[in-house]
Amino acid sequence: MKILSIDTSSKNCSVAVLEDTDLIVEKHILDEKTHSQKLMPLIDDILKSLKLELADFDLYACSIGPGSFTGVRIGVSTIKAFCDVTLKPTIGINSLESLAYNALNTNYKKGLNLICSIIDAKNDNVYFDLFQIENNEVTSVIEPSCKNINEVIDTLKMYHSSPILFVGDGSEKYQYLLSSKFSKLTFVEDKLNTQSAVSQGIAAYNHYKNGEYGYSNDLIPLYLRKSQAERALDGEK
Repeated sequence: MKILSIDTSSKNCSVAVLEDTDLIVEKHILDEKTHSQKLMPLIDDILKSLKLELADFDLYACSIGPGSFTGVRIGVSTIKAFCDVTLKPTIGINSLESLAYNALNTNYKKGLNLICSIIDAKNDNVYFDLFQIENNEVTSVIEPSCKNINEVIDTLKMYHSSPILFVGDGSEKYQYLLSSKFSKLTFVEDKLNTQSAVSQGIAAYNHYKNGEYGYSNDLIPLYLRKSQAERALDGEK
């Protein structure tokens, strides 16, 4: 199964082509402000290098958030357009799940069965989710949400007896705070804290083989908080 996966939910504009879970090629640009200009040329370069057309893919995957509101809309709109043209299936992957797959495909997970993904949402707020590892896949054990970092710590206290692997730029930002509250924790290396179309494609494949996929109309962004403009209008941070 050929998969075209794109992730524009963070500063990393990432495009990957996979055969099942095997990476064929991946390209990315770390510049959040240019996703709208850089995404299509990245896709075009990859298609030309592999001598592929959009119709050659069996599945499309993109991030539905949380993350950059503009970035998520760019990615979702692009994949929707591809699906409308090709009538191929698609899967929208939660950014927090994609990060969990960043951590899952490392040696860090040895002896661990919990991965906590945390994305910085500014002003001491974060997006977060907790995942259980099973059969080299991850399953969410709580609802993804946006909370103050101290609320996250309170939520995780019930899991304090289990080793937890932290991933995401939020876990990097609050590493010292988390380390002061939990004794059984591990952090991935910095390069794994950014969302990737590769991990997203692997997650999409696992969902597809479990019969969890849809089409263009099923692809809906996941917004866990108001946009910055909406918060400013309401006088919120």
